[in-house]
Amino acid sequence: MEELKSIQWFPGHMTKTKRKIESQLKLVDAVAILLDARIPFSSCNPDLRSIINNKPRIVVLNKCDMADPAETKRWLSLFRQKNIKAIALDCKTGKGLNAFIPAVKDVLADRISSWNKKGMTGRTIKVMVVGIPNVGKSSFINRMSKQNRAKVEDRPGVTRGNQWYTIGKSFDLLDTPGVLWPKFEDAVVGEKLAYIGSVKDDITDTEHLSGRLLEYLRDNHSSPLCARYKLKSEDIEGLQGYEILEMIGRKRGMLISGGETDTERAAYMVLDEFRNATLGKITMDKAVDYPDVRI
Repeated sequence: MEELKSIQWFPGHMTKTKRKIESQLKLVDAVAILLDARIPFSSCNPDLRSIINNKPRIVVLNKCDMADPAETKRWLSLFRQKNIKAIALDCKTGKGLNAFIPAVKDVLADRISSWNKKGMTGRTIKVMVVGIPNVGKSSFINRMSKQNRAKVEDRPGVTRGNQWYTIGKSFDLLDTPGVLWPKFEDAVVGEKLAYIGSVKDDITDTEHLSGRLLEYLRDNHSSPLCARYKLKSEDIEGLQGYEILEMIGRKRGMLISGGETDTERAAYMVLDEFRNATLGKITMDKAVDYPDVRI
């Protein structure tokens, strides 16, 4: 998406966030990298790899209940092959949360053994939580701490400060604001981030974005798309995304004066229904396409 590559969307607070993450790494024992299970590759900030460096890490595929379960299994298998500890969970339902603390302790097994030998049994484990905007960090921390202390909203850029949370006996989490990277070298990555809401809607052309999403869904998930919007696959074959959007808007009665389709309203509806999995459990990043993935 050319718009996302050229627009000046990288706010100053993201630069500050990167500096804070770098400066506070020395305070933690490990880093939990939250990714969106629907786009595990595209939702991984490449800048974080260099910032985190050799710090022990665990990958958390959040929102797994919105992703294709079979594809999530393939991603977990790929991470295992790369000797990367990874778990899948869903913060809204609580699915998989119980695996988090044991997974962190597994990653830190040698370090914990060393602490015990030094008489530091029960030493508090400190883990930094990082990820892109809208990946579910606050929801994750709320679930883990069993308190609604971290601010949660379904839009990027809500968490602005770094905060500590105790989530169990001798276990603390450090929350950090979501951070993107300054430039999308791959326009498709930028599109996927916009689809899931990690790039703010008010800096994108939502009708163009929704049209591109509809083209992807037509080509890859035609059945649920047609079922949801009462379309026939032969009627949308070869159409531009904007034309499909107009068709959907008309079918939903989204009209404005003169009988024209309110494509802006239709665009927000399509994006919302994709983001909340009304259109099905869809994974856009296929593990087979990223055999050399690095975290």
